[in-house]
Amino acid sequence: MTLEQFKETLLDDHPPAGMQDLLKSLWFQGKNNWDQAHNIAQTIPTPKGSWVHAFLHRVEGDTGNAGYWYSRAGKKMPPYSTNQEWEELVQYFLTRPV
Repeated sequence: MTLEQFKETLLDDHPPAGMQDLLKSLWFQGKNNWDQAHNIAQTIPTPKGSWVHAFLHRVEGDTGNAGYWYSRAGKKMPPYSTNQEWEELVQYFLTRPV
């Protein structure tokens, strides 16, 4: 699946069947459903899960909490928009196994 195809799925009511959880979290964020996205991300205790969790707290505007989760992920908070980071995350998880 490409980034553009992923974006097209946002027109649907539910994420595609079989979508891995981190992409599913990003899918819900793409639908502006922060709570559902966060509920998924916070259950994934890996550095990659922490990266998505950090991003979601950045979207929320809680940069202190986001900073904590970025550090758990071994990442730095990016200097660009959350929209750009969302695309980066989606692209990353579309092209790499979790």
